[in-house]
Amino acid sequence: MKAARFHAAKDIRVEEVSIPEMKDDSVKIEIEWCGLCGSDMHEYIAGPMVINEPTVTMGHEFSGTVTEIGEHVTSIKVGDRVVVEPFVACWKCEACRTGNYNVCENLQCFGLAGHQGGFAEFVVAPEDRVFKLPDTMSFEQGALVEPTAVVTHAVRNSQFRIGDTVAVFGAGPIGLLLVQTVKAAGASKIIVVEVSDTRRETALKLGATDIINPIEENPVQKIMSLTGNKGVDVAFEAAGVQPTFEAGLNSTKTKGELMIVSLWEKPVSYNPTVAVMQEKKISTSLGYRFIFPSVIELINNGMINEDIVITKKIHLDDITEEGFEAILNDRTQCKILVTPKRSNL
Repeated sequence: MKAARFHAAKDIRVEEVSIPEMKDDSVKIEIEWCGLCGSDMHEYIAGPMVINEPTVTMGHEFSGTVTEIGEHVTSIKVGDRVVVEPFVACWKCEACRTGNYNVCENLQCFGLAGHQGGFAEFVVAPEDRVFKLPDTMSFEQGALVEPTAVVTHAVRNSQFRIGDTVAVFGAGPIGLLLVQTVKAAGASKIIVVEVSDTRRETALKLGATDIINPIEENPVQKIMSLTGNKGVDVAFEAAGVQPTFEAGLNSTKTKGELMIVSLWEKPVSYNPTVAVMQEKKISTSLGYRFIFPSVIELINNGMINEDIVITKKIHLDDITEEGFEAILNDRTQCKILVTPKRSNL
């Protein structure tokens, strides 16, 4: 089968590889769509970061149809339309024993570490990582389950409460999904900080109350002006760079929270006194846990406007130039979906 394999930074190759081996507790899935994620971009630009193998088939936001099941599989049948939760935990370490398997000490992830991912024609996954899609959900919506789970977990993990004011730094796929999620959760004000004109306008369409271009105006001063000089209750950092970290921390109110949702290619520096003097919190959120079924329901109920978030659909053969390079060089792009099937285009 064809698969997009990571070899090194800026070196992703579509190659012929073997379909992963079936096991008694696994299912084989024919891929329909796989989303190109920010973490994939980090690997493309600066990897290997999370990737810990010489080569791996990338992609962890995917949907498809079950074509084969293992002998011991009981909850999934051939023909089911499904998505896969890509985290695979050991269930033995302290994190797993306390229910926090998303920070498992031996965590593996489809498309990054330990398991071949969804930029391919087929994936083989353990039964307990596979979730059925309702007939009313499209495969494209299915490919958004994983990133929506990321932002839903981040909001749940934060100190956000109904009626709070929120700032979102970065309006890429995660930032735009955050806008929709905090809107659904009852935010009273959603301020989006983003350099791209197109993404700022998209954020407004999806529920942002205010937008800021940090190139033209000071985001901290503007956020203070918009909040009566108090600052926001929660700032979500979804860009992963020094300026947004600093601005996010400085724009939160006394006892407010900076919630970091992004991955980082470089370390940051800051003065802890900024946080200490007002008892601000710096929190982090990784992935999700025990959340896929509820996220599937949220999307199925219309919480996410996938038509706006998905900006491009491409074939697997074109993943480098039309996918990775397009996101790198075109700030109008948001979520790009990849398919191994010409018939999907």
